[in-house]
Amino acid sequence: MMRQPKVGATQSSPTLPTPAQGVRWTTPIVETPGIVVLGSWIYRFVRLVVSLPFRFPVMVTSSTFVAASWWFFGWVGLAALAGGLAVVSLVWWRTWPTSYRYYVTWRLLAWWRHLVVYRRHWQPVLVISGLAESYQERRYLPRIRSVACNARADYVRVSLVAGTSPTDFEHRVVELAHGFAAPSCRVTVNGPRDITLEFPRHDTLAEPLDALPVPECPDLGGLPVGKREDGTPWNLRLHGTHVLIVGVTGAGKGSVLWSAIRAMLPALADGSAQVWGIDPKRMELAYGRDLFARYADTGESAVALLEHAVTQMQERAERYAGKQRSHTPTTADPFVVVVLDEVAFLTAYHPDRDVRKRSENAIATLTSQGRSVGFSVLAALQDPRKEVMNLRNLFPDKIALRLDEASQVDMVLGEGARERGAEAHLIDPALPGVAYVRLETSPSPVRVRAAYVSDTHITAMAGGYGTADR
Repeated sequence: MMRQPKVGATQSSPTLPTPAQGVRWTTPIVETPGIVVLGSWIYRFVRLVVSLPFRFPVMVTSSTFVAASWWFFGWVGLAALAGGLAVVSLVWWRTWPTSYRYYVTWRLLAWWRHLVVYRRHWQPVLVISGLAESYQERRYLPRIRSVACNARADYVRVSLVAGTSPTDFEHRVVELAHGFAAPSCRVTVNGPRDITLEFPRHDTLAEPLDALPVPECPDLGGLPVGKREDGTPWNLRLHGTHVLIVGVTGAGKGSVLWSAIRAMLPALADGSAQVWGIDPKRMELAYGRDLFARYADTGESAVALLEHAVTQMQERAERYAGKQRSHTPTTADPFVVVVLDEVAFLTAYHPDRDVRKRSENAIATLTSQGRSVGFSVLAALQDPRKEVMNLRNLFPDKIALRLDEASQVDMVLGEGARERGAEAHLIDPALPGVAYVRLETSPSPVRVRAAYVSDTHITAMAGGYGTADR
């Protein structure tokens, strides 16, 4: 007779696992023999001793000299060595200060920054910013290869973890800059799994720039208009391209416009270049009106000027057809820059719909066909929204001064510009002329500052190079 189970008793099968309990696989633990551990330690120690002279030649050589001086001559030898090094260092510093800074000052600073700033905070900054990778319960970090310094910035060379890309760092430049207490961060790709992180130690663009000297022989492919963040000159290319400048009121659009015109003055004087100005506000360009070969300040006259530029451009293209593919500025065929201040007035704000349509068509024709025959459009704008200016993509080079919103950065400089460090919406209002530039030839935005051209400079420019004097 079969027994009945008791009421409330738990029934379990001796052969089947509980449904809520899964099968767990564990890694077997194998004890490593002590001789193997000791051999590993000895191997690592020998490898360190052998590699030290190659990895740190200066440190090893200096330590060897100090030890030898103490061993053979005692404290007298050490004192003589220290005094000799002090004299040599002083003579070197006073006689060749540039090389002394390069070989001594910057290297000592790089060693200190490597030890105190980057190596100390490397792991927490990368882990928190999401740049550490995990695989099979192990964490992998990009490795610092070296740190170099100059008068302006630190350059941290990094080896990437296999499977990652420089784009991962480009998308975290803001986190890296704040993590290492730097004003900004820039990523440079050296090769496969090899990048350099540039951390400025201070803002080199904090001080305003006075108007730059007028060049004797202007290069229309690189007009000096200001300074880049790395301390090198900012040269703005106009010949063979079109430039769109976007920024809120007071951001410094006039600084870029007048600096470009100032750098072209000798070309205006000899007739190899012309500037045609359109100033609907009658405030910015009107101050130097004598510098412009053609000038318009109303909607109707601006449309007429733009359509005249299109006619001249098409006539020149017809003459060039089948004979030449590029333009060389001459007095017969001068390089023409059409400067549009507040272009939105013509494309969106003018009350006459016909004026808006004709202006948009003329600007689109100039920007799509003009650069190969010597016509360039330099346009300034406050609001970059599509409904205000839908021709942004026809401008190969773009300049973003201070903007109102974060979303406007990608509108102006292209998708992904803000992730690469172009924080134009965070520019301090007390820094007019500071901007981010994205060129047709490079997707990485560069931080710059335009020189300030005052009313006094503009008056002097109009008096010395105006149309009345030509």
